[in-house]
Amino acid sequence: MSILIKPIITEKATNDSELFNRFTFVVEKKANKLEIKDAVEKAYGVSILSVKTLNYPIQRNTKFTKKGLVTGVKSGYKKAIVQVAEGESIDFYNNL
Repeated sequence: MSILIKPIITEKATNDSELFNRFTFVVEKKANKLEIKDAVEKAYGVSILSVKTLNYPIQRNTKFTKKGLVTGVKSGYKKAIVQVAEGESIDFYNNL
């Protein structure tokens, strides 16, 4: 199974990639920084300077409505921000 699940393409992530060469990915929860670095280097052929990870917990939501008690769950995930070496870049749009 692949460590990299999908790239995150939001306004903030795109701005980070244009200004600071930082690219953001959703990764497997059990992956560590060394595994993430190797996976990105193999997948995109770039050299990585640093990897930062963030764990987002499961979010539970409960509302009282006319129908009664309504609950919802948003699953947790792990996000990795990788900084690519100067002069290199990752193009997410080349194989759409």
